[in-house]
Amino acid sequence: MRKLVLALSTCLLLAGFDATIANAQNIRSEAAAHPRIAQAIRDLEDAIAYMEAAPDNFGGHKGAALAASRAAVNELRASLAFRADQDRRF
Repeated sequence: MRKLVLALSTCLLLAGFDATIANAQNIRSEAAAHPRIAQAIRDLEDAIAYMEAAPDNFGGHKGAALAASRAAVNELRASLAFRADQDRRF
């Protein structure tokens, strides 16, 4: 019985892992299909890193700019993930 439970658990774990890999590949293909969105993500991430390292607070706007930039990155990634999911379904 233990072996059966272990085997089923392993299969479920690997099935989830395979789905994650497939989803990551779909997102990469969406990034390739939409290079300007992928570039925007990289540019925003670069700007975030620059702002985080900057000693200035940019007149009190640094925190808001960082939050908005992070939100934008999350939305752009979500848009690519949505397209990847739509492509996977059809």
